[in-house]
Amino acid sequence: QVQLVESGGGLVQTGGSLRLSCAASGRTSSSFFMGWFRQAPGKERIFVAGISRTGGFTYYTDSVKSRFTISKDNAKNTVYLQMNSLKPEDTAVYYCAAKNSDRPETTTRDYGYWGQGTQVTVSS
Repeated sequence: QVQLVESGGGLVQTGGSLRLSCAASGRTSSSFFMGWFRQAPGKERIFVAGISRTGGFTYYTDSVKSRFTISKDNAKNTVYLQMNSLKPEDTAVYYCAAKNSDRPETTTRDYGYWGQGTQVTVSS
């Protein structure tokens, strides 16, 4: 079992930056492939970024490439999502997720552990 707690969301203007954090407890983050998903109002929860157990491999959905960076500090059991050049369409609840397999899956059903989410709002 692992518990995930996100933080760092908030309100930011277009072009601004935020850094989300996801603290894992119960098991070390090096045991999991970690992902960030987001869900806008009335829409499905979608994959944003993922990082392998060691942090050596990262994956992004096309809409955030070159703007978002996922990283992890296994010593702190924490995964981060640095979000730059934010746009109004990035507005959503952002969720941290973990799965046992180290394969880079992008669908919600492949992740067994979820945080409670943190709201990100980008104003135009």
